[in-house]
Amino acid sequence: MTTPSAEGASAAARYISELMDSYPDYPKPGILFRDLTRVLSDGPAFAAVVDELARSVADRDIDVIAGVEARGFLLAAAVAYATGRGVLAVRKAGKLPGEVISESYDLEYGSATLQLHAHRLAPGTSVLLVDDLLATGGTLAAAARLIERAGYAVEEIAVVLRLEGLGGPEALAPRDVRCIVSV
Repeated sequence: MTTPSAEGASAAARYISELMDSYPDYPKPGILFRDLTRVLSDGPAFAAVVDELARSVADRDIDVIAGVEARGFLLAAAVAYATGRGVLAVRKAGKLPGEVISESYDLEYGSATLQLHAHRLAPGTSVLLVDDLLATGGTLAAAARLIERAGYAVEEIAVVLRLEGLGGPEALAPRDVRCIVSV
């Protein structure tokens, strides 16, 4: 189930609408790239987004905030700090030393692999998975599978921006997905 933020006209939603950039035909023809760089680089906008994402923790028993490389790291770290939780990094292949588990998946415009250190947290640790954008759901679905294979429980997925009509929520079902803005 995908639900927009309870406060549809929140400060975060207004900032996102005002500051988000769109780039047609990037990274390849036919793709409209939505860029949140200006949202993340604006102090009040970033704070509003973090506060809105932190609401995902308020009504859930969440132990740790997971972020997907790279923008998910920024958001997860800020939400973890704001809520007093720890951070779990879901990395691109080849970025973690030692024993890792991997999950490969297809993107809108290619394929990739994510990795995670297993056995770093207690089995059953509850996780809020955070990222900047939900499109087809491939990256977040792979991250969720990876986290669950590590023995942790993905309680909810929270994103800043959901692109409608690309199948993201369906790819993540039956997990709960919370978004700030849908376009």
